Amino acid sequence: MYFCHSQKIKEAFPQVVAGVLVFDGIHPNADADLHIEPWYRRARERLERGPESEMPEIAAWRRAYSQMGLKPTKYRSAAEALLRRFKRENDLPRLHPLVDFCNAISIAFALPVAVFDLAGVDGYIEVRHAKGTEAYSAFSGKLEHPSPDEVILCDAADHAHGRRWTFRQSRRSIVTPETRKVLVICEALHATASTDVPLVIDTLAEGIATLWSPPLCKVILADKSSRAEF
Repeated sequence: MYFCHSQKIKEAFPQVVAGVLVFDGIHPNADADLHIEPWYRRARERLERGPESEMPEIAAWRRAYSQMGLKPTKYRSAAEALLRRFKRENDLPRLHPLVDFCNAISIAFALPVAVFDLAGVDGYIEVRHAKGTEAYSAFSGKLEHPSPDEVILCDAADHAHGRRWTFRQSRRSIVTPETRKVLVICEALHATASTDVPLVIDTLAEGIATLWSPPLCKVILADKSSRAEF
């Protein structure tokens, strides 16, 4: 299996940096609360200094959404959406200890962190433009098809695991109590992404290894790097 960006994506967004982790042995019984709260404090401190829209990490994703022809205030990156909810509620919903920890890192660093149950992924995940025939399982239970040329995260069986790049994940590969093996992805487009993404990946790897087990794979993709195999 592997994760990659299509050539067309790399040409349109040459500044993209991605970090990838693969873990096995995930379970829902870990207590992540002590590991979450320090990152919540960091997120609060960042929000006290100014709105999330002015953070360079978020601003870069907004520019990317505009470049994709999307209205940035209608379709927000996952990190921006989480930060807005956290600012409003001073907390985030508890879903699964792994997801909760990744969400805490996401808001602390203002970068999207996606977690996929690899049992629901066929062959690979590629960030690419949609043909329009791919299948996306919405949380409502409906089967949707992305618009042609929409940026999606797609596998070998044409399952779209994410729509509008970092906007919305598919129900097909979400983490559940039965999840054991996962793929964790962090992507960034801002000026210091080549420094910040490895830091996020190392932070995720350390925290997840403490709660579960060490990673099977840890890869940073930058510039014209091809793909992360696992």
